[in-house]
Amino acid sequence: MKHYIIERQIPGIGAFSKEQLREAAVISNAALDKLSGRARWLQSFVCSDRTFCSYLAESTDAIRDHARLSGFPATQIFEVAAVIGPETASG
Repeated sequence: MKHYIIERQIPGIGAFSKEQLREAAVISNAALDKLSGRARWLQSFVCSDRTFCSYLAESTDAIRDHARLSGFPATQIFEVAAVIGPETASG
C-alpha cells in the first residue's frame, strides 16, 4: 500500500456541524467497505472549502474508485514521498 494525500474541494465543509462531518465519515466508510481493502482512510484535515485526506491505497485508481463511490471529489491526488516532522532534525 502506498501513502496518498487527497485534496477534495467541498464548498463550505469548514462550516459543517459535527453531525454533518459524522455523516460524511459514514458515507466514506461505506465506500471503503465496497473497495475490499484496496484503500484505507487514515485521517482528514478540514479547511474552509476543502479537505486534505491521508489514505493508504494500492493505487490512484483505488482512490478514484472511492471518490466515485462516496461522491466526494478527489480534486488532486499526491503520492507521499516521505514524512518528516520535528524529530527528523535529531537524525
